[in-house]
Amino acid sequence: MRTAVRPSGEAPARPQGPFRRVLLKISGEAFGSDDRPGIHAERVESIARQLKAVADAGIQLAVVVGGGNMVRGAAVAHSGLTKSTADYMGMLATVINALALQDILEHLGVPTRVQSALTMQQVAEPFIRRRAIRHLEKGRVVIFAGGTGNPHFTTDTTAALRAAEIGADVLLKATKVDGVYDSDPMKTPEAVRFEHLNYLDVLNQRLRVMDSTAITLCMEHKMPIIVFNLLKPGSIEQAIRGVNIGTYVGD
Repeated sequence: MRTAVRPSGEAPARPQGPFRRVLLKISGEAFGSDDRPGIHAERVESIARQLKAVADAGIQLAVVVGGGNMVRGAAVAHSGLTKSTADYMGMLATVINALALQDILEHLGVPTRVQSALTMQQVAEPFIRRRAIRHLEKGRVVIFAGGTGNPHFTTDTTAALRAAEIGADVLLKATKVDGVYDSDPMKTPEAVRFEHLNYLDVLNQRLRVMDSTAITLCMEHKMPIIVFNLLKPGSIEQAIRGVNIGTYVGD
């Protein structure tokens, strides 16, 4: 695999870390194992330990979790269910992952709150922007679940929306690969990884960073995105400190 700067023009400058407040987007697949669906406790604990190190450093940390290890709305819709029903099922799956992450974080001594865009008072707070910010200011990790609360929107869009709402300094997109490539690096050994991209590069080339709604939201709010490999130990801390890892997307 080769590394390249953005396709045209000058590379956007990375913001200097450490950041004060960050939003981390974690895919549901990170919570499961490769050979079976559901929650893989060891993987979730590994993620939680990285989050604890960040919280212990005094960084205000919010997390948006996906639900793909349980239910992928797009995949379920192809089975014959209506798209809206499938999306609501996917949103419920994100709540399950959020509760699992909260439980392990609190076992590690990290105060954590789950806020859901879907009303379920017995297990999670409703999403209230001002309350979420107050939790962050008090040093609590806040996990946003339930997507946006509406079908037809991805958890990537949720991450961009919540990052803008809480005034995050950066959106960290944690994946299984170490950045954004011009093709699938799992299938194409010659795939090129970009170090820097701007929002229009991503939209015009239809690069698989986040969906177009999420990218457009970030562009409108000048929200930088860092795409990096979650599976590398310490990668979250490195991204927050401003270490040059993964791919940086911004103006």
